Amino acid sequence: MKSIVAVDRKWGIGKKNGLLFSLPEDMKYFKEKTLNKVVVMGSNTLKSFPNGKPLKDRVNIVLFPGGEKRDDCIVVDSLDELKTVLKNYDTDDVFIIGGAMFYKTMLPYCTEVLVTKVDADGDAEVFYENLDLLPDWTCETESEETETNGYKIKFTVYKNSAVQPF
Repeated sequence: MKSIVAVDRKWGIGKKNGLLFSLPEDMKYFKEKTLNKVVVMGSNTLKSFPNGKPLKDRVNIVLFPGGEKRDDCIVVDSLDELKTVLKNYDTDDVFIIGGAMFYKTMLPYCTEVLVTKVDADGDAEVFYENLDLLPDWTCETESEETETNGYKIKFTVYKNSAVQPF
């Protein structure tokens, strides 16, 4: 299982249930990595998508305790139910995509995190764990800096040396 996220200089990821920046290159990267894969999210992340619709050409699984079942995505009530549903998929194809609490909950079970680092302060209200400060996480790869929509970004991959079984 992996996680994919865009963070600002302070590891901020969002405010007012939205993204901090409009980053076309990051959106392209996100799509490339998750297309035809499984994306797993909390209910607020789903609500933040245009018209609250799941992402196209992906299996969308939403942790939404007490949430109504839908035809366009898989809704699970608990982590136990999520565990059962994820057994149907290759863990290498599973991406945790938010929000902040769900990222934090699932981080110990992720083998790697694909982090787009934005060289800016987005005045975030919610944050991702600073992987540079966690002993079991190491930045394995870092791309050259590129610019998108006026922001300088780098694509990085962090590996977890102490993955917990989910």
